[in-house]
Amino acid sequence: MRAAVIQMTSGPDVEANTRTAGRFVRDAAAAGAELVVLPEKWPLIHNAAATLAAAESLDGASATAAREWAREHGLTLLAGSIIEAAPGGRVHNTSLLIDPSGEVVARYRKLHMFDVEVAGTVYRESDASAPGDEVVCAPAAGRRLGMTICYDLRFPELYRRLALDGADLLVVPAAFTATTGRAHWETLLRARAIENQAFVLASDQWGEHPNGTRSHGGSMIVDPWGTVLARIDEGEGIAVADLDFAEMDAVRGRLPVLGHRRADVYGDPGPAR
Repeated sequence: MRAAVIQMTSGPDVEANTRTAGRFVRDAAAAGAELVVLPEKWPLIHNAAATLAAAESLDGASATAAREWAREHGLTLLAGSIIEAAPGGRVHNTSLLIDPSGEVVARYRKLHMFDVEVAGTVYRESDASAPGDEVVCAPAAGRRLGMTICYDLRFPELYRRLALDGADLLVVPAAFTATTGRAHWETLLRARAIENQAFVLASDQWGEHPNGTRSHGGSMIVDPWGTVLARIDEGEGIAVADLDFAEMDAVRGRLPVLGHRRADVYGDPGPAR
């Protein structure tokens, strides 16, 4: 399978962000990609008020555009995340998996809210967003794909659950902060690939956003041995790599980590809540 990850610098202009995303999906298709991953919040990154104002249904403009791209180019599209209207005046940070016919085959609402302090800046994702309550692993282009978003990367039990559910591909659309990204982004991505013996496809936002936040970039594709197959360090663009599932099977055969788990002693991770 040929896969591509997209790196963007989204801002408050939804139409401009959508044009940029569509152009990069087209570029990825021209490069032969069968699976394309967009970053977190590709339609809009701004403050909490703008996020709430931009909330839309899963039949809204952003999801419709993503479905059209998948259908037009005949590819599987992981539509990063969009701002989905939720009950109670908040939103969900929602990722959509779309098949080549343009149908939404899976929906994942981000489980872990980014309520932290980083380098003196306080982030309160839960001020506008409500967490999801479901772990999602779904068929994609003949494989199984585990869906996560950004801050989820710090919770290895979620990725192990997805691996136990049969995931060959783990996707991480993100807007990882520049500070934490420099320290942890690549290390965590490679760890999730190595410990679950799966491909990791991570599409990050990059650079300074008009709301004053800054994203790390460094979008990459990592193989089950932890090797970075393709990456974008800075700027907007795409990275493409061929995923060798026969080699993945060979790695799992030589080093059967998942089969060596002592679940009788420490149990298996349950669904996140």
